[in-house]
Amino acid sequence: MSPDDKNETRAAAMPVPPPLRNDCFALPAGVEWTPVDDALALLRERLHPVCGVETVPLSDALGRVLAEDVIAARSNPPRANAAVDGYGFAGPAGEGAQVMPLLDGRAAAGGDFTGTVPEGHALRILTGAALPEGVDTVVLEEDVTVQAGHIAFHGPLKQRANARRAGEDVVAGDVALHAARRITPADLALLAAVGIGEVPVRTVLRVGVLSTGDELTEPGSDAGAGQIYDANRPMLLALLERMGHAPVDLGRVGDDRDALRAALDDGAAQVDAILTSGGASAGDEDHVSALLTEAGAMQQWRIAVKPGRPLALGLWQGKPVFGLPGNPVAAMVCTLIFARPALALLAGMGWVEPQAFDIPAAFEKRKKPGRREYLRARMRDGQAEPFASEGSGRISGLSWAEGLVELPDGELHVRRGDPVRFIPWGGFGI
Repeated sequence: MSPDDKNETRAAAMPVPPPLRNDCFALPAGVEWTPVDDALALLRERLHPVCGVETVPLSDALGRVLAEDVIAARSNPPRANAAVDGYGFAGPAGEGAQVMPLLDGRAAAGGDFTGTVPEGHALRILTGAALPEGVDTVVLEEDVTVQAGHIAFHGPLKQRANARRAGEDVVAGDVALHAARRITPADLALLAAVGIGEVPVRTVLRVGVLSTGDELTEPGSDAGAGQIYDANRPMLLALLERMGHAPVDLGRVGDDRDALRAALDDGAAQVDAILTSGGASAGDEDHVSALLTEAGAMQQWRIAVKPGRPLALGLWQGKPVFGLPGNPVAAMVCTLIFARPALALLAGMGWVEPQAFDIPAAFEKRKKPGRREYLRARMRDGQAEPFASEGSGRISGLSWAEGLVELPDGELHVRRGDPVRFIPWGGFGI
């Protein structure tokens, strides 16, 4: 069988995830305003991986998502070995001066010492060398005097000092890495050490980004009096890349329903999910919502969040569509809070929570009940410092900030020094 035939056979044998149901975004009857936690719980419950599985060489695995647990093929370390340069013998060594005959030769990493070290004798041994038969303890060379074919040092020294046990890190047959993990450079070192040359991974989630609106024009072009530059598309494409997905630029379309339908058709043929910005509400020119409704797979989530507006969710030709607000600040916040964990599920990574920290507030704020609020903020002198304006039109605040302060749904009076939840951009994996 040729290599191509083998690859085709392997690909045919790989499992294919089931499609999403048309009702996966449906809210319970009677729900009008959806709390953030309820919206996240619904996404977590109803989405599942849509990416297939393939096997790739270890050299191509960085950033990929493990599809299965990886079992160690070999223990690490495979054999007991020396942790330092020194002299090996059968321990322990008692109190006071210790003198031992020194054998000829040495044990070095990569070369076996074939002899046996008799009890009461010592052998020169280097870091990483497998412990020869008769050796379980190593004394540091700095603590040893060598003279007339003997070594001398002061005890006591515990048995197995300065020696690594076989498999003390990972034992062959144990799980080295669990499924759903996005592979890091450190993971590559671990997998290589336990004898793994190739790994089963999810295919990379391809996510399209589509901007809508007659008012948009390309950055750097000559903008008319009624036009604004498309800030969302470059931001969203970059966010997706940082999240480990494959971003696909689907361009921008004006407020033309037929053109938008064609763009969604084209996008659905290329990607696993689509992010749109603009046109996600219920107005005359909100064509994203209208088309998803026309397709019979539209849900508009009125989420109690600031900044943000209704989040349109639906399926287009079986591909999930996340209709984000057109405002760049709201679009980024909604992407990080809602789309990020949802896309991670689709990609096979499981549900990902942002890493957050409670730090003192460097501000005072009274908050009304009813909505969860996210403030652009940064940390200075160990405190959360908010951007000067909460206006969602101030895009510069996203660049100024180093993360978000999350204020809970209920009524709140934050005073200086009170603990607040700060989520740095790194906590979102970006």
